[in-house]
Amino acid sequence: MTMKATVCEFSDDPAGLERDWRALSAHVRDAGSQLVVLPEMPFYPWIARSREVSQRVWLSAVAAHEAWLARLPELGSAVVVGTRPLATRRHRLNEGFVWTAGDGYRPVHAKVYLPDEPGFWEASWYDRGPRVFEAVEIAGVRVGFLICTELWFNAHARDYAGQGVHVVVCPRATPLSSVDKRIVGGRTAAVVSGAFCLSSNRSGTGRDGLMWGGAGWMVEPAEGRLLGITESARPFLTLDLDLAQAESAKLTYPRYVAD
Repeated sequence: MTMKATVCEFSDDPAGLERDWRALSAHVRDAGSQLVVLPEMPFYPWIARSREVSQRVWLSAVAAHEAWLARLPELGSAVVVGTRPLATRRHRLNEGFVWTAGDGYRPVHAKVYLPDEPGFWEASWYDRGPRVFEAVEIAGVRVGFLICTELWFNAHARDYAGQGVHVVVCPRATPLSSVDKRIVGGRTAAVVSGAFCLSSNRSGTGRDGLMWGGAGWMVEPAEGRLLGITESARPFLTLDLDLAQAESAKLTYPRYVAD
């Protein structure tokens, strides 16, 4: 089985986001993409840049994502994965989701590991999700989530190998200064899980001058080889993934080694 997948980089600026979205929609339709990975909470300027938590900003971010989720059909029949800010009765969460044209929105996994440092005051803004990392099956394709910082907790990538995942998706919001390190993390996650690792990110300059890293990537499952990476001149990357490679990779080192 093969799957045509797309990763991307999106501007943190609302005007740039609208431009990037229209271009992505056209790209996905033209390429016939079956899976699209979006960046982490992509539809509002990054809220965790400030340590001071604002109810007004939080509600604005939630509302913006609600409005943008209604536009996902503009990506045609592709399965869309990403994250969004979500308020429950007791918690604020960064929720990973899967969206399909037939079934609509499906919550999958809320981010567990939250940094709390300048520019990324996430633990101040929202709560940890349940420590549950369960694959979701979409039309016979098994997908696991590692949202941004979760990329560094390799035990969960190992668990995904045991669940037979074909693809690990890593929506992220990471700066330019950490691009090389993040790619290493993506390659490691692919090797440990024996799955393709796909990631999308924010790009450009944020409101406070933070330079976002862009660099959406795809990594193959056997050796962790980088298949491709986005850049400002080419913000979208679409490739055909042979999912049988993820199944055969799990029979080889180091995936077969017993815990």
